[in-house]
Amino acid sequence: MNIKRSKPLVALSVTVIALVGFLIIPLGCGVNTTESDFETIFDGHTLKGWSGDPKLWSVQDNSITGVTTDEEPLEYNKFLIWDGEVENFHLRAKVRLIGNSNSGIQYRSEHLKSKGEFVVGGYQCDIHPKPENNGMLYHERGRGIVAKHGQKVMVDKAGDKWVTGTTGPIQQIELEEWNTFEIIAIGNKLVHKLNGEVCAEIIDHDQEGRLMKGVIALQVHRGPAMRVQMKEVELKHLPAGGMLSIADAPLPAGAEKVPGR
Repeated sequence: MNIKRSKPLVALSVTVIALVGFLIIPLGCGVNTTESDFETIFDGHTLKGWSGDPKLWSVQDNSITGVTTDEEPLEYNKFLIWDGEVENFHLRAKVRLIGNSNSGIQYRSEHLKSKGEFVVGGYQCDIHPKPENNGMLYHERGRGIVAKHGQKVMVDKAGDKWVTGTTGPIQQIELEEWNTFEIIAIGNKLVHKLNGEVCAEIIDHDQEGRLMKGVIALQVHRGPAMRVQMKEVELKHLPAGGMLSIADAPLPAGAEKVPGR
């Protein structure tokens, strides 16, 4: 994001919509928008700073690599967990997936140690062979599908989901090739991007279900053999704040309720 100012801003007390259509960033918080603000959280050679089952995770092709086999199937989804935490942030990485399975990038998630070895629950940017699911927001071990690819969704205080618009046509990609996934989270506003294009936008008013802080992790999925790789993993921490209330972002007329919850 590049914000150009023609003259100094003085006593700025309002928020300005400046990120992917609806994300509100208080400019007075000193958001630094340069590329140098991104830190690399994978060194390309080792898994230093990450924790996971060494039987599943390694570094190959200068990429984080997670592999499962049909000979040793998983009982449950497992994760490689970054040793830090995120709140408001912008994450980007190149990912490819081989096999009849799916994966995902967890964020603002919890390491659920009581549920098994390297189990994580929380927000997930899905990496999926079905185009309508690829890049969607899935709540692992929680509320399930929140917003599919191409949807703008608002979750109300009761946890009901409403489709409020679209982000554009569903992208058709080859998962076995390198694709860039991005996640931007500010307050209760979440944006997923695929190859530079927004593919899901969410405002989460569900105080009991939403997540505001937690870990980043990469998933290997139980089921058929699979291989997921991730490289050029870059993270920018953003200033705290940016919450939208119902008054700030009410449910728009014409929104369509998603059946069930």
